[in-house]
Amino acid sequence: MSNKSHNPTSQLSWIQQLALLEQQGEECILVSVLEDKGSVPRDAGTKMIVTRKELYATIGGGHLEHLATQMAREMLMKIGNGQTDNKIHIERFNLGARLGQCCGGMATLSFEPIGFNQHHLVLFGAGHVAKALVNIVQTLPFKITWIDEREAEFPEHLAPNVNKVLSDDPVGEIKHLPANSYYLVMTHNHQLDFDLAREILTQDRFCYFGMIGSQTKRKKFDLRLAHRGFEPAMIDQMQCPIGIAMVKGKHPAEIAVSVAGELIAHYQGQELEQKRPLKHNQLAG
Repeated sequence: MSNKSHNPTSQLSWIQQLALLEQQGEECILVSVLEDKGSVPRDAGTKMIVTRKELYATIGGGHLEHLATQMAREMLMKIGNGQTDNKIHIERFNLGARLGQCCGGMATLSFEPIGFNQHHLVLFGAGHVAKALVNIVQTLPFKITWIDEREAEFPEHLAPNVNKVLSDDPVGEIKHLPANSYYLVMTHNHQLDFDLAREILTQDRFCYFGMIGSQTKRKKFDLRLAHRGFEPAMIDQMQCPIGIAMVKGKHPAEIAVSVAGELIAHYQGQELEQKRPLKHNQLAG
């Protein structure tokens, strides 16, 4: 594991690095020395940034920094999995035998989660509408995981908050993705769309799930999902067709604006319009 905090060639201050991570849409924990008493490695005000894989700046090294880094990464994991909230945590450390340090002082550290106001969008498919959508959503508070089997379909340059995933098994990627993500299915293959829908609903860890398609596609998928044992309440969580109804048009950019509007409405807490053509009991007849 690399440790950029100890790289003498790094020219970024902690605040510059924090701004860069924010631009990239990467969550981190800002560790700050709030109070120092006696002999401590660093004075109050010293800061360190911990991400899932990297460490920037330092609060003095040694066991205190090692323990603080471990605690910060545990926070990142728990917040990402929805196991705890993203509030600031404060911890006091006696720098004695427990930490294997002989300073004899005391340090109070704060652990501040940064970047968790962003939403995570998982986008399957890299066709024309998906490309147009990414151009919009990358300017919103989203971190985007963009998945497709075809490398040639991805643009050459991507924004820092867009992570390209080239995968021969898009369905298999779902179980590795963070809980409470937004999912949009826009692939070139109807069977793949169905397989993705089935897995997304099976995992049941999403906060929004939309699929591009017509009312006819919706009706067919509803029947297929029902035949595979999915309850109507679960199937109803899938948005299809997607987008705001009042935004008309078939141009990729028009569709993208409509879908982006639906995503914005969702994270702003607005109730989404129901687009189901028929109720399940009607479909059964």
